[in-house]
Amino acid sequence: MKAVHFGAGNIGRGFVGLLLHDAGYEVVFADVAEELITRLSQADSYAVHEVGENPAVRTVDNFRALNSNAQEAELVQEISTADIVTTAVGPHILKFVAPVIAKGIVAREPGLAPLQVMACENAINATDILAKEVASQPGVTAAVLDGKAVFANTAVDRIVPNQEAGQGLDVTVETFYEWVIDRTAFGNSVPVIPGATFVDDLSPYIERKLFTVNTGHASAAYLGFEAGVEKISDAMADQDVAEDVRAVLEETKQLLVAKHGFSNDEQEAYVQKILVRFSNPYLPDTVNRVGRAPLRKLSRHERFIGPAAELAERGVVPEALLGAIAAALRFTDPADAEATELAAILASAGPADATAKITGLEKDHPLFNAVATLVEERQAELASTPA
Repeated sequence: MKAVHFGAGNIGRGFVGLLLHDAGYEVVFADVAEELITRLSQADSYAVHEVGENPAVRTVDNFRALNSNAQEAELVQEISTADIVTTAVGPHILKFVAPVIAKGIVAREPGLAPLQVMACENAINATDILAKEVASQPGVTAAVLDGKAVFANTAVDRIVPNQEAGQGLDVTVETFYEWVIDRTAFGNSVPVIPGATFVDDLSPYIERKLFTVNTGHASAAYLGFEAGVEKISDAMADQDVAEDVRAVLEETKQLLVAKHGFSNDEQEAYVQKILVRFSNPYLPDTVNRVGRAPLRKLSRHERFIGPAAELAERGVVPEALLGAIAAALRFTDPADAEATELAAILASAGPADATAKITGLEKDHPLFNAVATLVEERQAELASTPA
Protein backbone atom coordinates (compact mmCIF):
# COMPACT_ATOMS: atom_id res chain seq x y z
CA MET A 1 0.00 0.00 0.00
CA LYS A 2 1.20 3.50 -0.80
CA ALA A 3 0.19 6.96 0.40
CA VAL A 4 1.34 10.27 -1.06
CA HIS A 5 1.32 13.00 1.57
CA PHE A 6 1.67 16.70 0.71
CA GLY A 7 3.41 18.66 3.45
CA ALA A 8 6.55 17.21 5.02
CA GLY A 9 6.61 19.68 7.91
CA ASN A 10 6.13 18.92 11.58
CA ILE A 11 2.43 18.03 11.30
CA GLY A 12 3.03 15.94 8.19
CA ARG A 13 5.84 13.95 9.76
CA GLY A 14 4.59 13.92 13.35
CA PHE A 15 0.90 13.23 12.81
CA VAL A 16 -0.51 12.18 9.42
CA GLY A 17 2.68 10.54 8.15
CA LEU A 18 3.08 8.69 11.44
CA LEU A 19 -0.45 7.28 11.37
CA LEU A 20 -0.18 6.26 7.73
CA HIS A 21 3.13 4.56 8.49
CA ASP A 22 1.58 2.74 11.45
CA ALA A 23 -1.26 1.60 9.17
CA GLY A 24 1.27 -0.12 6.91
CA TYR A 25 1.52 2.41 4.09
CA GLU A 26 4.72 3.34 2.34
CA VAL A 27 4.62 7.13 2.60
CA VAL A 28 5.84 9.39 -0.19
CA PHE A 29 6.29 12.89 1.24
CA ALA A 30 5.87 15.79 -1.20
CA ASP A 31 6.98 19.32 -0.39
CA VAL A 32 8.51 22.40 -2.00
CA ALA A 33 11.14 22.85 0.74
CA GLU A 34 14.23 21.58 -1.06
CA GLU A 35 16.46 21.20 2.01
CA LEU A 36 13.79 19.27 3.90
CA ILE A 37 13.12 16.94 0.99
CA THR A 38 16.85 16.33 0.55
CA ARG A 39 17.23 15.41 4.23
CA LEU A 40 14.23 13.08 4.09
CA SER A 41 15.56 11.46 0.92
CA GLN A 42 18.87 10.78 2.64
CA ALA A 43 17.35 9.45 5.88
CA ASP A 44 16.28 5.91 6.69
CA SER A 45 14.01 6.96 9.56
CA TYR A 46 13.07 9.71 11.98
CA ALA A 47 11.64 9.74 15.50
CA VAL A 48 8.36 11.18 16.79
CA HIS A 49 8.63 12.11 20.48
CA GLU A 50 5.22 12.03 22.14
CA VAL A 51 5.24 14.06 25.36
CA GLY A 52 2.66 14.27 28.11
CA GLU A 53 0.76 11.41 29.70
CA ASN A 54 2.28 8.05 28.70
CA PRO A 55 5.18 9.53 26.69
CA ALA A 56 6.73 7.43 23.95
CA VAL A 57 9.20 7.59 21.07
CA ARG A 58 7.88 6.29 17.75
CA THR A 59 10.07 5.47 14.75
CA VAL A 60 8.91 6.19 11.21
CA ASP A 61 10.60 4.45 8.29
CA ASN A 62 9.58 3.09 4.87
CA PHE A 63 9.19 6.53 3.34
CA ARG A 64 10.48 8.44 0.35
CA ALA A 65 10.41 12.15 -0.50
CA LEU A 66 9.89 14.20 -3.66
CA ASN A 67 10.19 17.88 -4.44
CA SER A 68 6.74 18.76 -5.77
CA ASN A 69 8.16 21.58 -7.88
CA ALA A 70 11.31 20.02 -9.30
CA GLN A 71 10.03 16.44 -9.53
CA GLU A 72 6.47 16.91 -10.73
CA ALA A 73 6.58 14.10 -13.33
CA GLU A 74 7.74 11.61 -10.71
CA LEU A 75 5.09 12.86 -8.29
CA VAL A 76 2.33 12.45 -10.90
CA GLN A 77 3.50 8.87 -11.42
CA GLU A 78 3.41 8.18 -7.67
CA ILE A 79 -0.12 9.57 -7.37
CA SER A 80 -1.29 7.57 -10.37
CA THR A 81 -0.45 4.32 -8.53
CA ALA A 82 -1.13 5.37 -4.93
CA ASP A 83 -3.96 4.20 -2.69
CA ILE A 84 -4.27 7.40 -0.66
CA VAL A 85 -3.38 11.08 -1.03
CA THR A 86 -3.39 13.30 2.06
CA THR A 87 -2.40 16.89 2.70
CA ALA A 88 -1.22 18.97 5.65
CA VAL A 89 -0.14 22.13 3.88
CA GLY A 90 -2.59 24.75 5.15
CA PRO A 91 -5.99 25.43 3.56
CA HIS A 92 -4.69 28.36 1.50
CA ILE A 93 -2.09 26.11 -0.19
CA LEU A 94 -4.58 23.50 -1.41
CA LYS A 95 -5.05 25.35 -4.70
CA PHE A 96 -1.33 24.96 -5.39
CA VAL A 97 -1.23 21.20 -4.84
CA ALA A 98 -4.49 20.54 -6.73
CA PRO A 99 -2.95 20.64 -10.24
CA VAL A 100 -0.47 17.82 -9.64
CA ILE A 101 -3.11 15.76 -7.82
CA ALA A 102 -5.41 16.23 -10.81
CA LYS A 103 -2.70 15.09 -13.21
CA GLY A 104 -2.07 12.01 -11.09
CA ILE A 105 -5.78 11.14 -11.05
CA VAL A 106 -6.07 11.55 -14.83
CA ALA A 107 -3.02 9.28 -15.28
CA ARG A 108 -4.50 6.39 -13.25
CA GLU A 109 -4.99 3.20 -15.23
CA PRO A 110 -8.53 1.90 -15.69
CA GLY A 111 -9.36 -0.81 -13.20
CA LEU A 112 -7.41 0.67 -10.30
CA ALA A 113 -9.39 1.31 -7.15
CA PRO A 114 -10.36 4.99 -6.76
CA LEU A 115 -7.70 7.20 -5.20
CA GLN A 116 -8.79 8.13 -1.67
CA VAL A 117 -8.10 11.85 -1.14
CA MET A 118 -8.24 13.51 2.28
CA ALA A 119 -7.17 17.04 3.18
CA CYS A 120 -6.04 17.03 6.83
CA GLU A 121 -6.19 20.76 7.41
CA ASN A 122 -7.26 23.04 10.23
CA ALA A 123 -10.34 24.18 8.32
CA ILE A 124 -13.95 23.10 7.99
CA ASN A 125 -14.51 20.70 5.06
CA ALA A 126 -11.05 21.29 3.61
CA THR A 127 -11.34 18.27 1.33
CA ASP A 128 -14.31 19.90 -0.38
CA ILE A 129 -12.06 22.88 -1.09
CA LEU A 130 -9.41 20.59 -2.55
CA ALA A 131 -11.95 18.62 -4.60
CA LYS A 132 -13.29 21.82 -6.14
CA GLU A 133 -9.76 22.92 -7.06
CA VAL A 134 -8.97 19.51 -8.58
CA ALA A 135 -12.21 19.53 -10.59
CA SER A 136 -11.35 22.95 -12.03
CA GLN A 137 -8.07 21.77 -13.59
CA PRO A 138 -7.74 21.45 -17.38
CA GLY A 139 -8.81 18.06 -18.67
CA VAL A 140 -10.63 17.12 -15.46
CA THR A 141 -14.34 16.44 -15.81
CA ALA A 142 -16.89 14.71 -13.66
CA ALA A 143 -16.61 11.73 -16.00
CA VAL A 144 -12.83 11.62 -15.50
CA LEU A 145 -13.12 11.80 -11.72
CA ASP A 146 -15.93 9.25 -11.54
CA GLY A 147 -14.39 5.95 -10.56
CA LYS A 148 -10.86 7.35 -10.33
CA ALA A 149 -11.02 9.30 -7.06
CA VAL A 150 -13.10 9.80 -3.94
CA PHE A 151 -12.80 12.78 -1.63
CA ALA A 152 -13.48 12.51 2.11
CA ASN A 153 -13.60 15.36 4.62
CA THR A 154 -11.70 14.97 7.87
CA ALA A 155 -11.25 16.65 11.23
CA VAL A 156 -7.74 16.55 12.68
CA ASP A 157 -6.39 17.47 16.07
CA ARG A 158 -2.88 17.24 17.44
CA ILE A 159 -0.78 19.97 19.02
CA VAL A 160 2.57 20.17 17.26
CA PRO A 161 4.49 23.13 18.72
CA ASN A 162 7.48 24.95 17.34
CA GLN A 163 10.40 22.55 17.52
CA GLU A 164 13.62 22.98 19.46
CA ALA A 165 16.68 23.85 17.38
CA GLY A 166 18.83 20.90 16.36
CA GLN A 167 16.10 18.23 16.26
CA GLY A 168 16.66 17.55 12.59
CA LEU A 169 13.82 15.45 11.16
CA ASP A 170 12.64 14.32 14.60
CA VAL A 171 9.35 15.84 15.77
CA THR A 172 7.97 16.51 19.25
CA VAL A 173 4.17 16.23 19.57
CA GLU A 174 1.63 15.78 22.34
CA THR A 175 0.43 12.26 23.09
CA PHE A 176 -3.22 13.07 22.28
CA TYR A 177 -4.45 13.04 18.69
CA GLU A 178 -7.73 12.71 16.83
CA TRP A 179 -8.26 12.04 13.12
CA VAL A 180 -11.97 11.76 12.33
CA ILE A 181 -12.91 10.85 8.74
CA ASP A 182 -16.23 10.87 6.88
CA ARG A 183 -16.95 7.20 6.21
CA THR A 184 -19.73 7.82 3.70
CA ALA A 185 -17.41 8.96 0.91
CA PHE A 186 -15.81 5.52 0.58
CA GLY A 187 -18.84 3.28 0.14
CA ASN A 188 -17.76 -0.27 0.88
CA SER A 189 -14.02 0.48 0.52
CA VAL A 190 -13.21 2.29 3.75
CA PRO A 191 -9.41 2.52 4.21
CA VAL A 192 -7.85 0.70 7.13
CA ILE A 193 -6.13 3.32 9.31
CA PRO A 194 -6.18 2.05 12.91
CA GLY A 195 -5.39 5.47 14.37
CA ALA A 196 -8.36 7.15 12.65
CA THR A 197 -12.04 7.25 13.59
CA PHE A 198 -14.63 6.88 10.83
CA VAL A 199 -18.07 8.46 11.28
CA ASP A 200 -21.23 8.87 9.20
CA ASP A 201 -21.70 12.55 10.07
CA LEU A 202 -18.52 14.58 10.40
CA SER A 203 -19.99 18.03 11.04
CA PRO A 204 -20.50 17.66 14.82
CA TYR A 205 -16.88 16.54 15.26
CA ILE A 206 -15.55 19.38 13.12
CA GLU A 207 -17.38 21.97 15.20
CA ARG A 208 -16.58 20.23 18.48
CA LYS A 209 -12.89 20.45 17.69
CA LEU A 210 -13.03 24.01 16.34
CA PHE A 211 -15.15 25.40 19.18
CA THR A 212 -13.33 23.55 21.95
CA VAL A 213 -9.70 22.96 20.99
CA ASN A 214 -9.17 25.94 18.71
CA THR A 215 -11.34 28.35 20.68
CA GLY A 216 -9.76 27.30 23.97
CA HIS A 217 -6.20 27.34 22.63
CA ALA A 218 -6.56 30.81 21.14
CA SER A 219 -8.27 32.05 24.31
CA ALA A 220 -5.32 30.82 26.38
CA ALA A 221 -2.96 32.58 23.97
CA TYR A 222 -4.66 35.98 24.00
CA LEU A 223 -5.48 35.95 27.72
CA GLY A 224 -1.96 34.70 28.46
CA PHE A 225 -0.50 37.47 26.31
CA GLU A 226 -2.39 40.00 28.42
CA ALA A 227 -1.09 38.32 31.56
CA GLY A 228 2.47 38.76 30.31
CA VAL A 229 3.43 35.09 30.08
CA GLU A 230 5.34 33.41 27.28
CA LYS A 231 4.10 29.81 27.10
CA ILE A 232 0.60 28.38 26.86
CA SER A 233 1.31 26.06 29.79
CA ASP A 234 2.33 29.09 31.88
CA ALA A 235 -0.90 30.82 30.90
CA MET A 236 -2.90 27.82 32.12
CA ALA A 237 -0.90 27.86 35.36
CA ASP A 238 -2.24 31.37 35.98
CA GLN A 239 -5.46 30.86 37.95
CA ASP A 240 -7.24 33.87 36.44
CA VAL A 241 -6.38 32.86 32.87
CA ALA A 242 -7.34 29.25 33.47
CA GLU A 243 -10.71 30.28 34.94
CA ASP A 244 -11.41 32.55 31.97
CA VAL A 245 -10.52 29.80 29.47
CA ARG A 246 -12.72 27.37 31.37
CA ALA A 247 -15.59 29.87 31.21
CA VAL A 248 -15.15 30.20 27.43
CA LEU A 249 -15.37 26.43 27.02
CA GLU A 250 -18.41 26.29 29.27
CA GLU A 251 -20.18 28.55 26.78
CA THR A 252 -19.08 26.57 23.72
CA LYS A 253 -20.08 23.36 25.53
CA GLN A 254 -23.57 24.80 25.99
CA LEU A 255 -23.78 25.44 22.24
CA LEU A 256 -22.38 22.05 21.17
CA VAL A 257 -24.68 20.10 23.47
CA ALA A 258 -27.74 22.01 22.27
CA LYS A 259 -26.83 21.99 18.58
CA HIS A 260 -25.31 18.55 18.01
CA GLY A 261 -26.79 16.41 20.77
CA PHE A 262 -23.57 15.58 22.58
CA SER A 263 -24.42 14.64 26.13
CA ASN A 264 -23.38 17.15 28.77
CA ASP A 265 -21.15 14.55 30.45
CA GLU A 266 -19.53 13.58 27.15
CA GLN A 267 -18.69 17.15 26.24
CA GLU A 268 -17.52 17.95 29.78
CA ALA A 269 -15.09 15.00 29.62
CA TYR A 270 -13.82 16.32 26.28
CA VAL A 271 -13.34 19.81 27.75
CA GLN A 272 -11.41 18.45 30.72
CA LYS A 273 -9.13 16.48 28.41
CA ILE A 274 -8.49 19.62 26.35
CA LEU A 275 -7.64 21.69 29.44
CA VAL A 276 -5.08 19.06 30.50
CA ARG A 277 -3.55 19.22 27.03
CA PHE A 278 -3.17 23.00 27.16
CA SER A 279 -1.44 22.67 30.55
CA ASN A 280 1.17 20.18 29.28
CA PRO A 281 4.53 21.69 30.41
CA TYR A 282 6.44 19.51 27.94
CA LEU A 283 5.00 21.38 24.95
CA PRO A 284 7.05 24.56 24.42
CA ASP A 285 4.15 26.36 22.72
CA THR A 286 4.14 30.15 23.01
CA VAL A 287 1.24 32.56 23.23
CA ASN A 288 2.62 34.43 20.21
CA ARG A 289 2.69 31.33 18.01
CA VAL A 290 -0.81 30.24 18.98
CA GLY A 291 -2.13 33.81 18.82
CA ARG A 292 -0.74 34.65 15.40
CA ALA A 293 -3.19 35.50 12.57
CA PRO A 294 -5.80 37.20 14.78
CA LEU A 295 -7.85 38.41 11.80
CA ARG A 296 -8.47 34.85 10.66
CA LYS A 297 -9.30 33.77 14.19
CA LEU A 298 -11.76 36.68 14.56
CA SER A 299 -13.47 36.06 11.20
CA ARG A 300 -17.16 35.26 10.88
CA HIS A 301 -17.24 31.46 11.06
CA GLU A 302 -14.06 30.91 13.03
CA ARG A 303 -13.39 29.97 16.65
CA PHE A 304 -14.64 33.11 18.42
CA ILE A 305 -17.29 34.86 16.34
CA GLY A 306 -18.74 31.56 15.09
CA PRO A 307 -19.86 30.15 18.46
CA ALA A 308 -20.52 33.59 20.00
CA ALA A 309 -22.84 34.47 17.10
CA GLU A 310 -24.79 31.23 17.40
CA LEU A 311 -25.19 31.70 21.13
CA ALA A 312 -26.42 35.26 20.59
CA GLU A 313 -28.91 33.98 18.02
CA ARG A 314 -30.21 31.61 20.72
CA GLY A 315 -30.68 34.51 23.13
CA VAL A 316 -27.53 33.82 25.18
CA VAL A 317 -25.06 36.61 25.99
CA PRO A 318 -21.63 34.96 25.49
CA GLU A 319 -19.82 36.96 28.16
CA ALA A 320 -16.72 34.75 28.40
CA LEU A 321 -16.31 34.61 24.61
CA LEU A 322 -16.66 38.37 24.45
CA GLY A 323 -13.87 38.62 27.01
CA ALA A 324 -11.64 36.45 24.82
CA ILE A 325 -12.56 38.52 21.76
CA ALA A 326 -11.54 41.67 23.66
CA ALA A 327 -8.20 40.04 24.47
CA ALA A 328 -7.72 39.10 20.80
CA LEU A 329 -8.31 42.73 19.79
CA ARG A 330 -5.51 43.73 22.18
CA PHE A 331 -3.01 41.20 20.80
CA THR A 332 0.10 42.77 19.27
CA ASP A 333 3.10 41.21 17.58
CA PRO A 334 5.26 43.20 15.14
CA ALA A 335 6.38 39.93 13.52
CA ASP A 336 2.81 38.91 12.67
CA ALA A 337 1.34 40.47 9.52
CA GLU A 338 -2.27 39.99 10.61
CA ALA A 339 -1.68 41.56 14.01
CA THR A 340 -0.24 44.59 12.19
CA GLU A 341 -3.20 44.67 9.80
CA LEU A 342 -5.64 44.42 12.73
CA ALA A 343 -4.03 47.44 14.34
CA ALA A 344 -4.29 49.35 11.05
CA ILE A 345 -8.01 48.60 10.74
CA LEU A 346 -8.62 49.73 14.31
CA ALA A 347 -6.72 52.94 13.62
CA SER A 348 -8.43 53.83 10.34
CA ALA A 349 -12.12 52.93 10.64
CA GLY A 350 -14.98 53.80 12.93
CA PRO A 351 -16.18 51.21 15.46
CA ALA A 352 -19.03 49.88 13.33
CA ASP A 353 -17.03 49.68 10.09
CA ALA A 354 -14.03 48.14 11.87
CA THR A 355 -16.27 45.55 13.53
CA ALA A 356 -17.84 44.59 10.20
CA LYS A 357 -14.46 44.36 8.48
CA ILE A 358 -12.78 42.34 11.24
CA THR A 359 -15.61 39.95 12.07
CA GLY A 360 -17.85 39.80 9.01
CA LEU A 361 -20.89 40.26 11.26
CA GLU A 362 -23.94 41.96 9.78
CA LYS A 363 -24.83 45.18 11.59
CA ASP A 364 -28.26 43.83 12.52
CA HIS A 365 -26.85 40.66 14.05
CA PRO A 366 -27.59 40.27 17.79
CA LEU A 367 -23.86 39.97 18.54
CA PHE A 368 -22.79 43.02 16.53
CA ASN A 369 -23.30 45.79 19.08
CA ALA A 370 -21.50 43.91 21.86
CA VAL A 371 -18.44 43.37 19.66
CA ALA A 372 -18.58 46.95 18.35
CA THR A 373 -18.41 48.15 21.94
CA LEU A 374 -15.23 46.11 22.46
CA VAL A 375 -13.77 47.51 19.26
CA GLU A 376 -14.58 51.06 20.36
CA GLU A 377 -12.94 50.43 23.74
CA ARG A 378 -9.81 49.09 22.05
CA GLN A 379 -9.69 52.08 19.73
CA ALA A 380 -9.91 54.42 22.73
CA GLU A 381 -7.00 52.58 24.37
CA LEU A 382 -4.90 52.91 21.22
CA ALA A 383 -5.76 56.59 20.86
CA SER A 384 -4.64 57.30 24.42
CA THR A 385 -1.35 55.40 24.05
CA PRO A 386 1.66 57.58 23.24
CA ALA A 387 3.17 56.84 19.84
